[in-house]
Amino acid sequence: MVVATQKNVEPPTERLQQAEELKNAKQIEQAIALYNSVLSEKAANEEVLKEQEFALIHLGQLYRDLGLAQELAGLIRSSHTFMGSIAKAKTAKLIRTMIDYFGAIPNCLPLQIDVCKETIAWSVEEKRIFLKQSLETRLIALYLDNKMYHESLNLISQLLKELKRLDDKMVLVEVQLLESRVCHALRNLPKSRAALTSARTSANAIYCPPLLQAALDMQSGVLHSEEKDYKTAYSYFFEAFEGYSSQDDPIAVLALKYMLLCKIMLSLPEDIHSILGGKVALRYSGADIEAMKAVATAHQNRNLQEFETALATYTNELNDDPIIRTQLAALYDTLLEQNLVRIIEPFSRVEISHIADVVKLPTQQVENKLSQMILDKAFHGILDQGAGCLIVFDEPEEDKTYETAIETLKQVDKVVSSLYEKAAKLS
Repeated sequence: MVVATQKNVEPPTERLQQAEELKNAKQIEQAIALYNSVLSEKAANEEVLKEQEFALIHLGQLYRDLGLAQELAGLIRSSHTFMGSIAKAKTAKLIRTMIDYFGAIPNCLPLQIDVCKETIAWSVEEKRIFLKQSLETRLIALYLDNKMYHESLNLISQLLKELKRLDDKMVLVEVQLLESRVCHALRNLPKSRAALTSARTSANAIYCPPLLQAALDMQSGVLHSEEKDYKTAYSYFFEAFEGYSSQDDPIAVLALKYMLLCKIMLSLPEDIHSILGGKVALRYSGADIEAMKAVATAHQNRNLQEFETALATYTNELNDDPIIRTQLAALYDTLLEQNLVRIIEPFSRVEISHIADVVKLPTQQVENKLSQMILDKAFHGILDQGAGCLIVFDEPEEDKTYETAIETLKQVDKVVSSLYEKAAKLS
């Protein structure tokens, strides 16, 4: 949020105006030197502090735009003295903003984690408890992005104890939400649901900002989709999409993708056009949405080739997200089963190579899938591997002899019991 406000602020002095002009004129080295000269001065009064704050943010933005991760890390480390001389609330905002600048630079997550750890150590030395907790929350999110799940859980358990003691509900909600996401990544779904329930309970006691509420809804949708409850998941993703889009957050497009995924999994691909025709959804048209439309078309046509083409064409859009990847793998499996059942239906004996040719898949893959379907009793048959054939049996008729025999025995039991009671009365 700080980034957006700082961009619109006019440079407070002439030399900063000059630095901005140099930056816009692509005279980068001179601009960096001028910003550094401002930052190296001693903060004698409030005006110099304002200059240094402006220079710090804009130099950080410049390093971010140029992809200079090491220089950005050095800037954050050298700014600790300046941070000690401004208001604590402003310090927390500035430091988190500077650390977030790493997000726009590729392949620098380990460096971002190191800088975050160093800044936490500095905040402990300075006895800035709330800044420490804020940065530790950010560090948990970075651990999660870097797949360091056990480090995340260790830090979460330690932080939760502190937050419950201080009764800081806002940060508590964030940490419990992160715990839910970490447990979900580790496939511990019961623990993930429990953490999300705790986060929602904590959120009910405070005013929950729109972005945090949207994140809670997003996680709820993810967990419901894991349980195959796509209808409820869709409603949560819809709420998350509205929350993110109202704040112009880029994550809105991910929520929209999940909404479309739910409609595909519910076998309602025709609803996708009406969703994408909405006023808000039109703003997010692009490769991500085209990928989901391609999958929906393939599913509607029940065409494996179209499905595989969509996966190959939009690899980044469909395979990079673990949730979409998992759900589409299940959908592909279902689609493959439906195609195989349709192909073998007219036959009592058919070559596996012929089935593989029709579905355009490797013979070994088709054979493995058929054996799995036989074990799952999707159809009755056996694989003759010697002849390379599938022998399909007719659906066996249910033999009702045993049921009839059991029913007869029950009736006989009733008669014998009745006779026994009558005989007992006579005696």
